[in-house]
Amino acid sequence: MKIMVFGSGGWGTALAVLLHGNGHQVTLWTFFPEEAERLSRERTNEKLLPGVMIPAEIPVTSDLHCAREAELIVLAVPSFAVTATAERLAPLIRPNTVVVNVGKGLDSKNGYCRFSESISRVLGGSHPVVALTGPTHAEEVGRGIPTAILAASADPDAAALTQDIFMSDDCFRVYTSDDIIGAELGGAFKNIIALGAGISDGLGLGDNSKAALMTRGLTEIARLGVALGARQDTFAGLSGVGDLIVTCTSMHSRNRRAGILIGQGKDVQTAMQQVGAVVEGYYATEAGYHLAKKVKVSMPITEAMYHVLYEGGSARESISLLMGRDKKRESEKLWIT
Repeated sequence: MKIMVFGSGGWGTALAVLLHGNGHQVTLWTFFPEEAERLSRERTNEKLLPGVMIPAEIPVTSDLHCAREAELIVLAVPSFAVTATAERLAPLIRPNTVVVNVGKGLDSKNGYCRFSESISRVLGGSHPVVALTGPTHAEEVGRGIPTAILAASADPDAAALTQDIFMSDDCFRVYTSDDIIGAELGGAFKNIIALGAGISDGLGLGDNSKAALMTRGLTEIARLGVALGARQDTFAGLSGVGDLIVTCTSMHSRNRRAGILIGQGKDVQTAMQQVGAVVEGYYATEAGYHLAKKVKVSMPITEAMYHVLYEGGSARESISLLMGRDKKRESEKLWIT
């Protein structure tokens, strides 16, 4: 199958290598002509995906018109560029071509809607959209280290096609789901908690602290997700707890690394600049905070993160406020009440 992967960052490059290994005809696109020339020459992205070679059979281009030949589109661009890239592709791609989005976040310019909603809107609703999301750091996918991921779509045929195309018996196991709402929200909002986990590490707190943060963070993510139309059980799967674990515990995680710097005393903007790549948790915190207010869902960790990231609040004081909240009862119904 002819596949266009849009986005030459670590994730896009890793997926292009994976799909090539699965026997597909893959083209890798970058927005920058000079980057296309460099990657074509050097065959590696040492800054974002060190040690992973791009096979010579994968063309690297900055020409969007190559999308006319694609039988499947993969959007692997930064979250701020997802909708804009889809808009540029709209007049080019074939009717009914499946679009697989791997970006994790929300469209802040359009009311914090999910990316599948934005993509469908700009493409006129004529292309099935799949969210491919789960515990998958590009650094490991590119090296063929085994993992599992979720292909979620309202169109079961599109999800099944994505499963067939991306599945690798050696290293990449793909599950399907029809709960694209839960899959996208889990992938976006776990970045809030990962940034908080990094702050916890930077403050020198312990494993107990991080475990509590992750567990209660997942609870409030699921609570908001259900209020927005997701199924509760999705948050117990790969796009929920799976992605949360890997992002909160790995140094591959930009969110965790930025959080560590904030916990060590760096201001928020300096920390993100020092990480050197998009810190999605910063933007997810704003979205989660405002959506929770809109649908009247309690998200105390997200509120504390918003206070630290956007209002200059103290992380240590926020922890004290969280610990001193009124007594609660933990129960299975907590997510949906």
